[in-house]
Amino acid sequence: MHVVILGGNSGIGAALTTHYLSCGAMVSVFSRTAMPVEQAGQPAWSPQQRADHRQYLYQPEQLEQSSAPLQDALATVFAQPVDLVFCCLGLLHQAELQPEKSLRQLSADNLRQAFEVNTILPSLWLQALWPWLTKSPQVKLCWLSAKVGSIGDNQAGGWHSYRASKAALNMLVRGAAIELKRQLPQATLVALHPGTTDTAMSKPFQRNLPAGQLQSPAATARRLAATVADLTPAQNGALLHWDGTVLPY
Repeated sequence: MHVVILGGNSGIGAALTTHYLSCGAMVSVFSRTAMPVEQAGQPAWSPQQRADHRQYLYQPEQLEQSSAPLQDALATVFAQPVDLVFCCLGLLHQAELQPEKSLRQLSADNLRQAFEVNTILPSLWLQALWPWLTKSPQVKLCWLSAKVGSIGDNQAGGWHSYRASKAALNMLVRGAAIELKRQLPQATLVALHPGTTDTAMSKPFQRNLPAGQLQSPAATARRLAATVADLTPAQNGALLHWDGTVLPY
């Protein structure tokens, strides 16, 4: 099995990398900065796992420019068939960017930051991969989204920038999946809600979570891997909960 992780330095991205390496897969990781070879507190990787781990650095502007170094890296990665691709890019809070409790807290800067990371970069990654997908006609593409990005499920309001940027990502995935179906009928593209995971993204919001809702990165990786293993082309274009159930757009 060959798995590609986009955003390998994220908590979930790193956990997915470790999970699939432990399953004997080859894992090609794209990240903006070099990621640690192993996670703190986790068992050391075997020599084979180290050999199966391929790391590629990129910068966001390379996606906009379709740069030669990025294309060379993709050519190397897709020289071997790819079974799974996970896009793990996401931003909830950063410096001045915090989830809005009221529309009064909304700002243009917040919207720009949220859409840049949660919508634009994942969309450009899909565009960059598109020409290479014909080399892996049964590939499964899993773009991590969020349940709070579901318009139909929104009963609480707030978190406007994050919700809107994830809703836009969901629409992009839906539209691209329709196009993918025409080109590669056996491929599958979904937006996938990973569940609340104990990472830096969720850390400020963990206090009042119901018991059992917060999962370790390793547990989230195992749950996502189990769900993705059962994906079929019939689910192409869906917004899925981590357990595989369909969420409303």
